Amino acid sequence: MLKKLIFTSILFILSLNVTVGQIQKGTASYYADKFEGKQTANGEKYKHKNLTAAHKSLPFGTVVKVTNLENKESVEVRINDRGPFVAGRVIDLSRSAAEKLKFTSQGLAEVQIEIIDAGDGRTNSNRPVQIDQKIDNESYFELKVKRQDPAGFGVQIGSFKGFDNMLKLSENVYKSYRATLYVEVKEVNDAKVYALIVGDFRNRKKADELKAKMADRFPDAFVTRY
Repeated sequence: MLKKLIFTSILFILSLNVTVGQIQKGTASYYADKFEGKQTANGEKYKHKNLTAAHKSLPFGTVVKVTNLENKESVEVRINDRGPFVAGRVIDLSRSAAEKLKFTSQGLAEVQIEIIDAGDGRTNSNRPVQIDQKIDNESYFELKVKRQDPAGFGVQIGSFKGFDNMLKLSENVYKSYRATLYVEVKEVNDAKVYALIVGDFRNRKKADELKAKMADRFPDAFVTRY
């Protein structure tokens, strides 16, 4: 039997701090073609044409400006995955992003990373926020939950094997859309999977409208019926 949990009141306290005044610098790599269509850590599918990237600790949905320090080319990408897990590398870019930075032939590039949207829903903010090079990845979440049996439609934006990744994305989405969040707990191949679903609509039209609104950030989101 599937179990769904509704976030009735959500207060997230994060020890993951975004610090103004410093720039993160390091080595960037980019995804190999074999990862096309594979699932990223936030539940999306990797597509080389999208301007996305993997970072070890920045919240999903964060938009960063990446500058190639050698040729000064820049690109804005959205964080939707975790990595790179190679010593000395700070970000793993989609192929399209690497092409804009003009380092695909070299494979690696020295870059500077600057946050331009901290992923909290303030997408129109023009004030740059920069990140400390040392980020504490320990996080604390205070929340109230209760079991529900909803009826209607919602928009599933991702499914996760890791509960912590689901919580971090929940914090980001809640601040952005102020919508009801459901977590569907189910088993897939004898493993627990947590699906994050946004919205509680009585008709399909409202769910479709929310899906369209979220399309830029969650291109693989889909409408589901409770």
